[in-house]
Amino acid sequence: MKLDRITINPARMNGQPSIRDLRLTVRRVIELLALYPDRDDLRREYPKLEDEDIRQALLCAAACLDDRIVELPVTYEADPSTSIAAR
Repeated sequence: MKLDRITINPARMNGQPSIRDLRLTVRRVIELLALYPDRDDLRREYPKLEDEDIRQALLCAAACLDDRIVELPVTYEADPSTSIAAR
């Protein structure tokens, strides 16, 4: 996975992964994607942010997430009468 647009500099943005030399962290780009579902609006607000920056920010964020299996308690049983389909 090539993340050549993601930089980490302890002297900049508190060492958080950032986009190129912009003062935008990967975290902030993910937040912006949620705030601006229309990419054209996002581009108008942040004209220096490129599609490849966004793609690599998403890859970086995904790489930081840990896939794990969560065991449900044995006592957990779905009550069919409370399901949406039963209504």
